[in-house]
Amino acid sequence: MSPADRLAALDDAVRRFAAERDWDQFHTPKNLAAALIVEAAELLEHFQWLTPEQSAALPAQTRDEVAREMADVFIYLLRLAQVQGIDLLAAAESKLADNARRYPVEAARGSSAKSGIR
Repeated sequence: MSPADRLAALDDAVRRFAAERDWDQFHTPKNLAAALIVEAAELLEHFQWLTPEQSAALPAQTRDEVAREMADVFIYLLRLAQVQGIDLLAAAESKLADNARRYPVEAARGSSAKSGIR
């Protein structure tokens, strides 16, 4: 299955999951955005106080926990996009194109500075 097909299947599964549980009533944009931030904080918790080297070489169990938190973030983001009627892939593609214009390779390569580049 192609990545696009997998994403479409996941999108459908997330939509069905919420509908089967009658959770649409709770899945307001505000609630989903809040849940997304909570899950992102849980993801960050795994990296808090680690050195850059430690964060790049997580033990297998921690890496598995990080993967589960990343999945939570992804699912909530996908659900928020569904509720808002946003094509998340189109939005990401558009944003990446915007960023390519804002941060051309010749001006941004090797630099984390964002100011002054346009």
